[in-house]
Amino acid sequence: MNKVILVGRLSQDPDVRYTQNGKAVASFSIAVNRFAGAGQKDATDFIPIVAWEKLAEICGNNLSKGRRVLVEGRLQIRSYEATDGQKRRIAEVVAQNIEFLDSKQQSGDGGSSPYDASSFGSEVFPEEEIPF
Repeated sequence: MNKVILVGRLSQDPDVRYTQNGKAVASFSIAVNRFAGAGQKDATDFIPIVAWEKLAEICGNNLSKGRRVLVEGRLQIRSYEATDGQKRRIAEVVAQNIEFLDSKQQSGDGGSSPYDASSFGSEVFPEEEIPF
């Protein structure tokens, strides 16, 4: 089973691009705290995240540097050739679900307001309730 669940803060704004076939792809990284054992200093890992299609567009429109998120996805290791001709390998998380753990405007009860990006646009209203 290949499943990754991470909670962290965006270390940069998402970079949304489109493939030649018109598919949206967002890439960004999140800073995840790594708690060390007794007597050792805690550290931070910067994990690259990739989101595709509708999820990529949602990330581009709603996420920004510093935003706290929960990312659920799979680990992918791929190879590519850099501009200098060197072959490189990169490990990244391909997001399947992203929840926004804090909103820009906090809810009235003082808690966080989680948003589940995978359910975005899934609510269908009867035609008589459409406001136009």
